[in-house]
Amino acid sequence: MSKQLGNPIVRLILGLKQWLSRGRRELITASIVLVCVLMLRSIGLLQSLELAALDQFFRLRPTEQPDNRITIVAIDEASLHKGFPIPDGIIANLLKKLQANQPRVIGLDIYRDLPTKDGHENLVDTYKTIPNLVGTQLLSNDKSYKVAPPPQLNSQQIGFNNLLYDPDGKVRRILLYWHIGENYYESFALKLALLYLKSEKVLPRKAANNPEYLQLGKSVFPRFEQNDGAYVRADDKGTQILSNFPKPGCRNSSVDSCGFRKVSMLDVLDDKVPRSWIEDRIVLIGSTAPSLQDFVFIPYSSRWMRAAKPVAGIELQAYFISQLISAALEGRPVLKVWSDFWEYLWIFAWSYLGAVAAWRIRGTIPNIVAIFFACCLLFLSAYLAFLSGWWIPLVPALLTLVGSVIWMINYLAHMQEELKRSKEFLQQVIDTIADPIFVKNEQHQWIVLNKAYCRFIGYPESFLVEKSDVDFFPKHEADVFRQQDELVFDTQKPQENEEEFTDAYGKTHLIATKRSLHKDAAGNLFLVGVIRDITQRKLMEEELKRTAAELFRSNNELKLKEDHLRYLAYHDALTGLPNRKYFAEQLYESINWAKDNNFSLGLLFIDLDGFKQVNDSLGHEMGDRLLVVIAQRLSNSLRASDTVARLGGDEFTVILQAIPNVQVAAKVAEKILANITEPIVLNGCTTKVSVSIGISIYPETSLDPDTLLKKADAAMYRAKHLGKNRFELADRGNTES
Repeated sequence: MSKQLGNPIVRLILGLKQWLSRGRRELITASIVLVCVLMLRSIGLLQSLELAALDQFFRLRPTEQPDNRITIVAIDEASLHKGFPIPDGIIANLLKKLQANQPRVIGLDIYRDLPTKDGHENLVDTYKTIPNLVGTQLLSNDKSYKVAPPPQLNSQQIGFNNLLYDPDGKVRRILLYWHIGENYYESFALKLALLYLKSEKVLPRKAANNPEYLQLGKSVFPRFEQNDGAYVRADDKGTQILSNFPKPGCRNSSVDSCGFRKVSMLDVLDDKVPRSWIEDRIVLIGSTAPSLQDFVFIPYSSRWMRAAKPVAGIELQAYFISQLISAALEGRPVLKVWSDFWEYLWIFAWSYLGAVAAWRIRGTIPNIVAIFFACCLLFLSAYLAFLSGWWIPLVPALLTLVGSVIWMINYLAHMQEELKRSKEFLQQVIDTIADPIFVKNEQHQWIVLNKAYCRFIGYPESFLVEKSDVDFFPKHEADVFRQQDELVFDTQKPQENEEEFTDAYGKTHLIATKRSLHKDAAGNLFLVGVIRDITQRKLMEEELKRTAAELFRSNNELKLKEDHLRYLAYHDALTGLPNRKYFAEQLYESINWAKDNNFSLGLLFIDLDGFKQVNDSLGHEMGDRLLVVIAQRLSNSLRASDTVARLGGDEFTVILQAIPNVQVAAKVAEKILANITEPIVLNGCTTKVSVSIGISIYPETSLDPDTLLKKADAAMYRAKHLGKNRFELADRGNTES
């Protein structure tokens, strides 16, 4: 199991090593370009470009349905004819007419900290009768820049309208909360949005995933920090969010009707505004008169080929309020940014893509086309992310993409110059070598070939340069060559292999190719192969193998014949039992073994009783078959370690190895007598025979093999004289040798 698990791990490590080895130049290039771009970004040199790109996304986004929840009562140039500042009495009358149409909330985005002309008391009384009225103030740490709120409104009816300006003078952020000293303030837009949402039973609370974030209904508003997105050390006082400005469409074909619904203050005073435009809506009162210069620039202000068009401050507040309400009630995306890690990874990915594309796609036109499509893909990715509420880096990614391409193209140009020098040098060197030599690049193309190689393959050099094996060799050969080349590129170690090689004339050679990897000053990798034609050597080796195989076969046949002759010399031709010669040698060896190991040995001399009568009555053929049966029964009666032999005629001997005493020999003799006397069927006739057995024991009977045999023979004849079908033990004699 551990071996099975180890193999995939080893392959994974080798694959990773191979990838790192091949891709290190792209990684190094991408990393260097990334560091350079991030340094430019960290000192703020890319901030304006990134903010401009964000503005372009805003301008390209599809239009949304007009927000009918907001109506702007514009104090235009005609309204200023009533006097400036607008008299308190007129403001009071305006508020009463609006309140009569039952708006959900009224926002008064004009400063009224001091009485103005006639009607001040009327305005104060009006303030008291409109609880859903929100006034404004200007906050600052410096008292000289402050504008106080209307003194008649309580703190719950006041919101500040301070704006946050970016370095290019545009507003892209909303300041929701601000702490000055121990005092806590809410913005004008947030105050109006919260009053509107309160009737929808949506209340502000801290986000579950981060207590510093505000949650309203369906959306969480991430708190802006000074280096979020493209910003570099921006002022992040209070609680700010990035503004995801809506893009309200037009109510009809008139350009003036695009955006939020606007009505003139004079039309309200003259009762010319339909009740439906005010009822249950947020009504914002503010200046749109150019002479008051209450205008700001937002992302939609910039226009192609035309001067930037600012929006009135009251329209900006409408944008703020609209996006807060839409996010809370409808889940409209809130503009968020990635963490530094994911931004860096995103920028690095495009840097690496540029390096890889420039390295893999050679040629000016293909590179331009590839980079164009990569830029389009980058822009589209960033734009789609923007539509989903994510502001991800576009300009840094674009710079790293292009920068990596330029860097890699310059590197490739340097490599090509070094390659040219290397090829010239290699050509001079290898042309002096007699063996065929080829040099390949990392694309497995021949770049340098010596004259010997061209003669060997049968094609001129001009046909071969910048081509590969697959263009000239059969597929199975080309696949082998490429596999061996890849092994050298992967391991960066020399390899030597034997391969087949078919030349231009269709002749197949057997070759030994030694491949090794070399690198020039620019880092170009070359695979150098040296070839030796081993066709004749292989033919000789094959001939030697065939000769050796023939000799081996002849030796085996001789050995088999020798074994057969030996078998015939030591075995009885009729019964297959060992013959007298084998018996004599085996008896001698058995006695020596018994002597060395202090064991006894039994020798049985067996002779058939009445065998002559069987021959005379049934014939010699039946007699021979009888002897075969007797030989089988004797073998079945003995152990595998014992030896039974036929001395000739009807005489048999048995050597009993390693017996503890004479009683064991007697039991074996009894077993033989019992087996032999079993009836025997020969050619349909049943006959019975018996045997007489003489037993001698080493060392009790004798120490000499011949004496043991003679005494066993004598004991057998004694058994015959005593009635046959029995065994007799030899007389104990002189055992000294």
